[in-house]
Amino acid sequence: MTHADERYLEAKRTVDDRALNRRVRDHLVEELPEAPRVLEAGAGTGVTVPRLLDWGVTAGHYRGVDRDAGVLDVARERRCAELDGDRTESGFRVDDLTVRFDRGDALDALSTDRGDVVVAQSFLDLVPIDEALDAFEAALDPGGLVYAPLTFDGETVFQPDHPADDRVVAAYHDDIDARPGRDTHAGRQLLDRCRGREGDVLAVGASDWIVRPRGGEYPADERYFLATILAFVESAVDVPGIDAWLRTRRRQLDEGTLIYVAHGYDVCYRAP
Repeated sequence: MTHADERYLEAKRTVDDRALNRRVRDHLVEELPEAPRVLEAGAGTGVTVPRLLDWGVTAGHYRGVDRDAGVLDVARERRCAELDGDRTESGFRVDDLTVRFDRGDALDALSTDRGDVVVAQSFLDLVPIDEALDAFEAALDPGGLVYAPLTFDGETVFQPDHPADDRVVAAYHDDIDARPGRDTHAGRQLLDRCRGREGDVLAVGASDWIVRPRGGEYPADERYFLATILAFVESAVDVPGIDAWLRTRRRQLDEGTLIYVAHGYDVCYRAP
């Protein structure tokens, strides 16, 4: 893991916090047992843990899995310090919630575990959806929950308008869809796949990333977040006009006028 990767994941935290659909989240919390066993696929820097505490989940067990050992080191250290936790061998403890982070392939690791809820934030647009849902259901006790917030669903917008927007965004989405397991319409596909299973969709709602300046300044570290998004586009797109498009967008970012929107879904699903 590089410092830039870590900074991006931390910078997107405030973007995610605004985007999370409150109604879906509240439905999830209402369904949780008193001390849930929480499993997370793609735990990243562990920001789900302080969210759980904010939502009133102060007891139970959390296990987060991620492929990146460096990301998990950040999760253990930074979240423990943030929450004033008591360190353990594999994580920390805060209130009556034990927190553990493991390195591995999330679908393999979680399918051998048991839990009350699987959290898959910004994850199901990165992997084959049916394969992931199979693994999640295998990890859940009967009637367990899948909470899949911030699943991207095919709308990327940059403002102000630029003549090359349609061409650039189409090429960006084409590059995503060309990668194994990726799907730019994962949000709606997830909803369809859940409805086709034996469980029940309990709640669904929009969760859009919206990053905009206030008085020429971006909140928290969101200027860096947007710079990273532009770097993603640069690495993925090779169409006529891309260089001019990038110059314009980076100038707007420096000037504090660039706005970015990405459409997503939050889904809460009860397994059979």
